[in-house]
Amino acid sequence: MALHTAAYHVAHRLARRRSAPALHPQGLTCGGTLEVPGSPDRRWGAGWLDRPGSYEVTVRWSRALGLPGRLPDGLGLALRVPDAGGPGAALDLLLTSSRPGRLGRHLPLLRRDALAGPYSSLLSYRAGDRERVVAAFPVRGAHGRVPGGLPALRQALEREPVRFHLCTAAADEPWRAVATLTIGPPGPAPEHSTVSYDPYVHRLPDFHPTARLSRLRAAAYSGSRRGRAAPDPDGDGGVTGEPGRDQQATP
Repeated sequence: MALHTAAYHVAHRLARRRSAPALHPQGLTCGGTLEVPGSPDRRWGAGWLDRPGSYEVTVRWSRALGLPGRLPDGLGLALRVPDAGGPGAALDLLLTSSRPGRLGRHLPLLRRDALAGPYSSLLSYRAGDRERVVAAFPVRGAHGRVPGGLPALRQALEREPVRFHLCTAAADEPWRAVATLTIGPPGPAPEHSTVSYDPYVHRLPDFHPTARLSRLRAAAYSGSRRGRAAPDPDGDGGVTGEPGRDQQATP
């Protein structure tokens, strides 16, 4: 409990000082499309992956520590999929620059080039009867090296959309593609956006983060929301409780 309380207060102080999320304080908010081919044999055990679908999504590309663009930083790719679980049941995926290997997919990686490698959920999701990590692998296309600074990202996205293969893998499986993500140009003045994504609030009964470290992360998310005066769906600061599996309130 002491660790959960510390995570809450650290995130609260950072968010209050920045008037923005404790981590990933600035970002580019973009529109995008997620195309899910589906699985006739329902191999994934999660409705939104097993049935074909096309979703208009909101994406936020950001820098975890907010370091100057010339320096490497942990790059974040946050994805909101409205109605993934049916009308009003949104899904948030928070992905961080990482490596693809069995160990590297669980560790954040500081990066200069935004398209140099995958973005991973780091922790696993429960999908059906398996635990799987989710990752987005970039398809460079006409893009060469894209510096991870927000102005360079904006210029790259204004030239041409960026595509990713959204993949999943269990510990004993190779990566398998489950969807294609296409990210378009950013909207106006997105650097000042404070769009809040929370995988513990926007989650689905058949596709959700595992319990491992969930209370610690939930406390940090709650502290960040409170620090910037955003609504807290937990009502208790997130220190003693964990978001319910079926909560769909906006953080």
